[in-house]
Amino acid sequence: MLSNTRTSNTVPVREGVAPSRRALLRTAVAGTAAAGSVLALGSAFPASAAPPAPGGAGRPATPEQALRELEAGNRRWRTYRQQHPHESPSTRLRLATAQHPFAVVLGCVDSRVPPELVFDQGLGDLLTVRSAGEVLDEAVLGSIAYGVLELAIPLVLVLGHQSCGAVGAAVHADETGERLPSHIQYLADQIRPSIDRTQHGDARVSATIDAHARRTRDRLAAEPDLARAVSAGALAVAAARYDLRDQRVRILT
Repeated sequence: MLSNTRTSNTVPVREGVAPSRRALLRTAVAGTAAAGSVLALGSAFPASAAPPAPGGAGRPATPEQALRELEAGNRRWRTYRQQHPHESPSTRLRLATAQHPFAVVLGCVDSRVPPELVFDQGLGDLLTVRSAGEVLDEAVLGSIAYGVLELAIPLVLVLGHQSCGAVGAAVHADETGERLPSHIQYLADQIRPSIDRTQHGDARVSATIDAHARRTRDRLAAEPDLARAVSAGALAVAAARYDLRDQRVRILT
C-alpha cells in the first residue's frame, strides 16, 4: 500500500487475540505480510466454521474481521468443504429489503475466478466488481466508492489471479508492438505501467499479475474518499493473488 497510508491502515487489536495472530492480521490487512503468505491466519478457523448471517450480528464489521472471514471461506473452498451459505428462502426474503456486504472484491472477469465461490460466500456477503485484469475506470471506481461510502464496507480486496489473459495480452502487445482489437487495447494500456521488465516469458506475465494487483491497490488507497476512510481506521485496501492450481488466495505486499 502507499507509504503514507500504511500506518493509518493498521487494524486496532482486540483483547484476547494471541500476539502471533495479531501480527498476522495487521500485516495482512495493511498489505505488508511477507510476500506469498497465505491470506490471513491459516489455522485460526476450522474448515467447517459457519459463516455469519448476512446483515446479522455476526457480520464482519472491521477490516480484521472481514479478512478473517474471507480466509475461512477460501480454506473451505480449497479443501472442498464449501457450504454455499446464505441461499435459503428466508435469506432471500430478508435481503429483499436491505444488504450489508462485508467486503468489496475487485476481481477479473475470468470465468475461473468467481469471488463468491473462491471465498465460499453467499447472497448479501460480497460486493463484487469485475473487470478484465482488474482494470480501473470511472464505473469501477464509482462501484467501489459506493460500497465503501454508502454501505460502510470495511475491506476492499483487489484479487489478481494466475494465468490472467488480460495481463498476458498486455505483455504480448508491449513486447511485439502489436495493436490489440477495439477496446481490448484500452485494457492493455492500463496494465502496461505494471509490466515487470526484469522478467522474461511466463515469468514476466506472472510477475506483472502481482505488480498490477499491487498498483491497483495503491491507486485505490490514494483515492481521496477511500484514503479518508483508511485514515479513520474504517477501511483497509489489500491486494491478493488466486492460484488456479491449488485454489489458494495469498496476500501480496
